[in-house]
Amino acid sequence: MSTSFLTIAEASERIAAGTLTSEQLTRDCLDRIAALNETLHAFVLVREDEAMAAARAAAAEISAGRRIGPLHGIPMGIKDIVETAGVRTTGQSALFLDRVPERSAHLWERLEAAGAILIGKTTTWEFAIGGTAHDLPFPPARNPWDPSRETGGSSSGSAAAVAAGLCSGAIGTDTGGSVRVPAAWCGIAGLKPTYGLVGRSGVYPLSHTLDHPGPMCWSSEDCALMMEVLAGDDPRDASTRAAPALSFIRRVKEGVAGLRIGVWDAMTDHIQTDPEVADAMSRGIDALREAGAEVRSVTLPPLKEIDAVCNLISRSESFAYHRVNLEEQPEKYGFESRARLLAGSIIGAAEYIEAQRVRTLIISAFEDAFEDFDLIVCEMTGSVAPPHGDATTYTRLGSRAGNVTGLPAHSVCTGFDAQGLPMAMQIIGPAFADAVLLAAGHVVEQACGARQTRALSRPRKELA
Repeated sequence: MSTSFLTIAEASERIAAGTLTSEQLTRDCLDRIAALNETLHAFVLVREDEAMAAARAAAAEISAGRRIGPLHGIPMGIKDIVETAGVRTTGQSALFLDRVPERSAHLWERLEAAGAILIGKTTTWEFAIGGTAHDLPFPPARNPWDPSRETGGSSSGSAAAVAAGLCSGAIGTDTGGSVRVPAAWCGIAGLKPTYGLVGRSGVYPLSHTLDHPGPMCWSSEDCALMMEVLAGDDPRDASTRAAPALSFIRRVKEGVAGLRIGVWDAMTDHIQTDPEVADAMSRGIDALREAGAEVRSVTLPPLKEIDAVCNLISRSESFAYHRVNLEEQPEKYGFESRARLLAGSIIGAAEYIEAQRVRTLIISAFEDAFEDFDLIVCEMTGSVAPPHGDATTYTRLGSRAGNVTGLPAHSVCTGFDAQGLPMAMQIIGPAFADAVLLAAGHVVEQACGARQTRALSRPRKELA
């Protein structure tokens, strides 16, 4: 198996022991990109020469005893709405096709300071809202388990790249599920952190009260390694909040014994979960119970109410950000993203304010629930990845509660269905319980055994 299929934790351990070099790992990732990116379209830009130069420098530093930490020499992909100094950042849009930022986003500055290597910029929906579209400068990403299936969005390229072993970890952003849905459909781990825990300066805004950047990795443990670096104050982002001291990597292996876990049957009020997905989630819940957690049901506001609030807020705020460019250069937007952004123009102040009022009630309901529970688990998606171009399945998501409340939410792979497609469940926690979510995710991953199965070295089906 290619070293690019090692987890960050495994690769880091081997690099520290001298049995693997950053050069070898980065070369393997680049070779897989060369072999698969024409099919998967996970990257819109690959920095082969620069990545190899950085890998050689990292190898020399580590060999000389100057290893910075677990991410030193680890190749990563960054979603193409996250600014990177001197590296084109397009937002998948003709509007920014030649945009080269002078300064990196705060989160990439932190990762780069920790020794991570930028291997390339990953595909996104246009400005994280445009859907799976074919009228953009770059083609949409494809699912490495079956390229005829949706990847999920908007952090589609990041999910595909990690699942296919094109990079060790990646950054995505999440406004209504855009880290967690592609993580679920591509069979990886994706964390939407607590609002304000990871700085957003240098990340193209979509909805400023709902946006969350987060890690996308093969395992919950890898997400913890990335969060050790990502979490912290961003002087350029006023939304970052003072957080308690967190040790993500220590907590991730401490288990869930004694935790009170609520099971929220989120989708039964208006959505039917596919039987195989529901059964896999039940196995994940059983794993938490067998690991010592107390499990019982919890009632929370209807998912359709949460979805409506999220949609009203996100459409209003995204239109406000894009308004001038929509007026002056509408032709530079893809059809789908232009339509979705313009939908915000018909939402009045009264509707926006009412949505924010209901939002406070939803937040209060979750805060009350966390008086009795340490974590809540629920459906992540109602199905496995649908056929490419099928947008109807995007209505069967359990993701938006995390954005409306700002609470941490984690997508965890629970196994594979009869077709070999990944399934997932979601874990939600109180503010700044991110490390506890990752610990619960680690328990589920270990019990389900899904981390031993990787996307094939070549996609299993030809594109239609």
